[in-house]
Amino acid sequence: MKIIKSLTIILVGVFITSLTLAQNAKIKIDRDRVIGDISPLLYGNFVEHLGRCVYSGIYEPGSPLSDEKGLRKDVMQAVKDLKVPIIRYPGGNFVSNYHWEDGVGPNRIPRMELAWSRLETNEFGTNEFMNFAKQLGTEPYFAVNMGTGTIEEAQRWVEYTNVKGGSYYSDLRKKHGYPEPYNIKYWSLGNEMDGFWQMGHLNADDYSKKAREAAKLMKLTDPTIKLIAAGSSNYRPTADPNEWNATILKELKNVVDYLAIHIYVGNPDNNYYNFMSTPLVMEQRTKIIKGMIAREMAQANRGSKDPIYIAWDEYNVWYRARRGESAKGTRALEEHYNLEDALVIAGFLNGFIRNADIVKMANLAQLVNVIGPIFTNETGMYRQTIYFPLQLFAQNMTGKSLDVHVACETYDTEEFPIGLGEQKTQQKNVPYLDVSAAINNDEIILSVVNRNKDKAIATDIILQEGSFDGKLNVYEVNGPDVKTENNFNSETIVTKENAAISAKGQKVTYSFPPHSFTLIKGKIK
Repeated sequence: MKIIKSLTIILVGVFITSLTLAQNAKIKIDRDRVIGDISPLLYGNFVEHLGRCVYSGIYEPGSPLSDEKGLRKDVMQAVKDLKVPIIRYPGGNFVSNYHWEDGVGPNRIPRMELAWSRLETNEFGTNEFMNFAKQLGTEPYFAVNMGTGTIEEAQRWVEYTNVKGGSYYSDLRKKHGYPEPYNIKYWSLGNEMDGFWQMGHLNADDYSKKAREAAKLMKLTDPTIKLIAAGSSNYRPTADPNEWNATILKELKNVVDYLAIHIYVGNPDNNYYNFMSTPLVMEQRTKIIKGMIAREMAQANRGSKDPIYIAWDEYNVWYRARRGESAKGTRALEEHYNLEDALVIAGFLNGFIRNADIVKMANLAQLVNVIGPIFTNETGMYRQTIYFPLQLFAQNMTGKSLDVHVACETYDTEEFPIGLGEQKTQQKNVPYLDVSAAINNDEIILSVVNRNKDKAIATDIILQEGSFDGKLNVYEVNGPDVKTENNFNSETIVTKENAAISAKGQKVTYSFPPHSFTLIKGKIK
């Protein structure tokens, strides 16, 4: 009898455990739990004079694929389809030895390009880039040379681009054939000035002094511009990025509008689950910097200006072409991306949405050929895997970010470096479902990465109030294997529109396929 009772208890326990394991994951959405407004500048990009990004990327005079100005028409169309709201230019490490006057007017001055070991002809410069930006309808974001450059040189560039006329440099622009000012709004005070690799590298105190004086001259020239300070890019094991950021924020709290931070991740050890967790490091760094900003804003005297925001104005997967010959010259940094890279980019974008109250700009680095979503040769181009999550976000993820509740299985990572030469991390309780959500009037947008490499995850999507109103459109980025790449012959990884979900009431159930990025969009009432 005791044996039977024991067996019954064991069977009941097994049954209850099975039921528990069989429970669906849950995503609970409350339209009142608003994080912040989603900035359209979160889906920006970056063009640097590096490798084939400019020359034979966006600009290839004489090519049958280019227009009369030398701009590649196929690339232009792909960028338009990507709906890029802002493009940072001209660097990057390049800008710390770039003198903008070399690249305007009829007599261009070729220079040794020391950052990436190539010759810079300066055939493409300020006015050519502005023609490119104008055709795209994108916002330009210029970085000034705070390495070998002077504060006067920075001021003169603003004068050349933004002053209507009457002064030497505004009239020089007119002489060059551009009568109207460009009114460039966003200006970065240098690039990665905390990095020992940067030409003209400065310590935090010296950078703050130089940036403050450059900002003074630039704002006196055009008071309407927005300024971005060079926050930390050096998160190597021996660096102290928090000390750098704290100093910059303290010294420039009344001067700048954004703090620029950079991150690159990779999978050199070929560990899928470690790699999938790397965007969480970006979020952890964001939260630390958000606290620093809050401390300084409590003591700031900014008048009617907004508080300082964060600009992740360089982020991407970058590790295959980061060292040796692949990291310099005319074919530098030509990464070929696969599905797992696309999922990591979707993870970064989810993280930006979840921190929409403080992250107001982000720029995928870079646009074409150089760690880019678009890859070209002399006869054509293709869209890399990372193109498609960025496109889906830019076209759909607008409005207000929502703080959603996610209940699903989790995993722990090993201790690992997030990229080549980067700090190590160990992530605990990483949810297999990586989720962000937005509401735009009566439309709900849900972005979900299923990090599970092998299993679909059945998920109940629950509205805390209101109800779904009709069909939900479903878009998916996926492929046969996480290592699948696109190439000139075949774009295997693309956005596919799945069958719409018929949705009434407060709950719908959807099964997110393994190693997938899914965007769901529809009306609620």
